[in-house]
Amino acid sequence: MKEMSKIEQKFSKKKKVISFEVFPLKKLEQMDTLYATIDRLRRLSPDFISVTYGAGGVGAANTITADICAKIQNEYKTDSIAHLTCLHNSKQDIDFLLEKLNASGVKNILALRGDRNPDIPEKNDFKYASDLVSYIMDKNMGFELSGACYPEVHPEAKNMAEDILNLKHKVDAGVGHLMTQLFFDNDTFYNFMEKVRAVGINVPVEAGIMPVTDKKQIEKMVAKCGASIPVKLAKVLQRFGDNSESMQKAGIEYAAKQICGLMENGVDGVHIYTMNKPEIAEEILKAIR
Repeated sequence: MKEMSKIEQKFSKKKKVISFEVFPLKKLEQMDTLYATIDRLRRLSPDFISVTYGAGGVGAANTITADICAKIQNEYKTDSIAHLTCLHNSKQDIDFLLEKLNASGVKNILALRGDRNPDIPEKNDFKYASDLVSYIMDKNMGFELSGACYPEVHPEAKNMAEDILNLKHKVDAGVGHLMTQLFFDNDTFYNFMEKVRAVGINVPVEAGIMPVTDKKQIEKMVAKCGASIPVKLAKVLQRFGDNSESMQKAGIEYAAKQICGLMENGVDGVHIYTMNKPEIAEEILKAIR
């Protein structure tokens, strides 16, 4: 049996793990704003903060994520997870980034394939996230790997059964912790978890929660990742979508109720997609606590 990673240990030591996600800003002069956001988030005592890959999620050997993660750990004294995508990176690029992360003391990686981008050529070294996981594990550099999963099936998978078998392959390759894509119906998550556990995937699974505070933004994200909008949320969007203040309040309330329901039903943890808005995370935690 492999040794339990530091992130996995968090799930064994406390009732519910709470974590946040932030993303790098495209303009370097905006980084002070991001660090002010991170400073507010770390005051909420999350178990870790994850940082998405690069600015916009792609770009060969982009080191900005490693830099942010290093600052979260070394200056803000909070554990961090660095997103690392492989579709647009060569093995040489990945080696460079692994050395960068290792030198900074960042040992937690969310290994991802990454979204396709027609403007950026794909490299041929890695086809799936599981390929990246195996590659990193073979390096034996002491990295602890997390992975992503889709409660409503990956958009490119043939069906749920195939998607979950691919997920098991990724876990068997070395992933010790999973975070889900956003979803808005808890029954979707519960059904997914039944299928995941049935095939022998026993690592901790965090539920990814996206607070709906902007109607157009969420419609765009849902179209991209294949998540569905349940009737209850559709009514909220219809009623409050044209009023930003009311939409934010209603979206926070919806997310808080969703999280409370998950916690009552034994979820391993909750990963909140903050969209770099610390005030939203603050309000959600205030509501659930």
